[in-house]
Amino acid sequence: MEGLVQKIEINCDMGEGYGRWKMGPDEELMRYIDVANIACGFHAGDPSIMLKTVRLAKQHNVKMGAHPGLQDLFGFGRRRIEVDPEDMYASILYQVGALKAFLDAEGIPLNHIKPHGELFFYMQRDAVIMEAVLKACAVYKVPVYACKNDMQKAMCAKYDLPFQEELYVDIDYTPDAKLVPVAKSKQTTPQLIYYRITKSAFTDERDHNEDGTFNLGFAGQAFSICLHSDMPDALENAKIGRKAVDEANEKLFAGKS
Repeated sequence: MEGLVQKIEINCDMGEGYGRWKMGPDEELMRYIDVANIACGFHAGDPSIMLKTVRLAKQHNVKMGAHPGLQDLFGFGRRRIEVDPEDMYASILYQVGALKAFLDAEGIPLNHIKPHGELFFYMQRDAVIMEAVLKACAVYKVPVYACKNDMQKAMCAKYDLPFQEELYVDIDYTPDAKLVPVAKSKQTTPQLIYYRITKSAFTDERDHNEDGTFNLGFAGQAFSICLHSDMPDALENAKIGRKAVDEANEKLFAGKS
């Protein structure tokens, strides 16, 4: 489908500070990633940080997408909050529209939309909320990024939205291929990041949190890898992740743009 990646890429959540509070080594990370998911002010970010992050990504030729979340600055968008579907629809329009204004000012297109943290898990639990989010995304006519799952893929198709499937390598999965929240995942290491990317690319498998592996189902197709900027080893994870991705792309997707 048009809009989907042609080779393995790294996407990373960016601009997740607030006011004087910094979250993640964005300036150092940006040189190792392909795509930035920029916080839009609800779970993190503010107007000045959004503009700074857009300009930083532009400087490094990094594609940019909106990273809307639940309205939860204190909990970093990782706490459960019940939201009316119509309010959810409005909040996604609002957040993505805010980032798009900064992108328009810098002459940069909106690359995608990727729901943040608990918003993603809320969508998986509640089809009405998922529809509210994707209905808002459809206004912007760009791909939606999320952890590989059939429910969201089908609903994206309903709204004619390209669905970019992701692999997470710095948090856990369950044996049935469900993503585990950051707070419930074991801390990883750069070495494990390298192993997971390489294994996923060449065998289409990933380890789960009960000491086994499961099939990812990418079946030879390129995918996007998410790395979190707020992890303790975020910079080292990105460095070694870049190495693993470049090695895999050279062997599997040579010549793809």
